[in-house]
Amino acid sequence: QLVESGGGLVQVGGSLRLSCEASEFKFSQYTMNWYRQPPGKGRELVASISSRFTTNYADSVKGRFAISRDNAKNTTYLQMDSLKPEDTAVYYCNLESEYTTYNFWGQGTQVTVSS
Repeated sequence: QLVESGGGLVQVGGSLRLSCEASEFKFSQYTMNWYRQPPGKGRELVASISSRFTTNYADSVKGRFAISRDNAKNTTYLQMDSLKPEDTAVYYCNLESEYTTYNFWGQGTQVTVSS
């Protein structure tokens, strides 16, 4: 199970921190991803962090978002700063095996950036 939290309404330029807590997984062995789906658009990869803490970001969020993980808490975070209206989306946590095609999705959390 993946449980996301931390979404909400924020003004342009503001910050939010999303959390995703995993249960029933050997969390430290998986790559953790954050995806988002803006209204009327497809889902896109925002950021990822591997089991070795290697991070990758979409160009649209580089320098504004930071992904991290705390294996002791089975939790991954997405710190989002300098938010823009185009960041408005449902944000999904995704757990991805580094050895098979297995992956698992959270239920999503809404982020709305108002101008």
